Amino acid sequence: MPFLGDLERFAATTLYPWRFAIGAVAIAVIVVLSVVAVRRGWVAAARRHPGRTGVLLTVALVVLAPAAWYLGSPLFIRTELQEPPPAAVGAGATAAPSASPTLVPSPDPGSSQPSAPDPTPGATPGATPLATPVVRTGSFAGADEFHFGSGRATLTEAADGSAALRFDDFSVRNGPDLYVYLSPDPAGYAEGAIELGRLRATDGSFNTPIPPGTDVAGTRSIVIWCREFAVLFAVAPLED
Repeated sequence: MPFLGDLERFAATTLYPWRFAIGAVAIAVIVVLSVVAVRRGWVAAARRHPGRTGVLLTVALVVLAPAAWYLGSPLFIRTELQEPPPAAVGAGATAAPSASPTLVPSPDPGSSQPSAPDPTPGATPGATPLATPVVRTGSFAGADEFHFGSGRATLTEAADGSAALRFDDFSVRNGPDLYVYLSPDPAGYAEGAIELGRLRATDGSFNTPIPPGTDVAGTRSIVIWCREFAVLFAVAPLED
């Protein structure tokens, strides 16, 4: 819904900074309308026709209440998730077992031949070290004053292609239809961004699964994006 997204962005960037002044004006307008309604007899007319008044109020509630709940409830509904970090990425290869001690016979008394040195503990012929995973991190920032975001994102990529994404001390403004994306643009959502699924919580420290085979090499930022209205909520540019 591009139109609603543009309207939401306008409200967040233009109206929200003036929210207290707008709230005071709105209260004043409601008071004035109430006085006018009493003086013009609108309230008395509504009382004389309770059936019609009830139908109008019911229609208004049926139409407006679901929309108001869908758009407004995220402002005060929060979810929290705390879970341990993921297991080491690319840990499919196991370390080689330590070499068992070897008994070396002692030389005969009086022999000048030295005894064979003991093998280095833990050394195994042919063992190769594992490639160090590439770890990139970034700090979240909100898109504007209304769409706040904080915390840290850690993207880990192993040599075998597996990857893991971790959020720590994370918090973001809740909203409808929030999703996590791996974006090729450090500034935020862009064409070609990889969707990882719904945001699991608005607060906490948790992991976001990355499907096997996902190419994360081109990822430059972690994005929290409202898919329904195409609105950016928070972004964490990744540091190499």
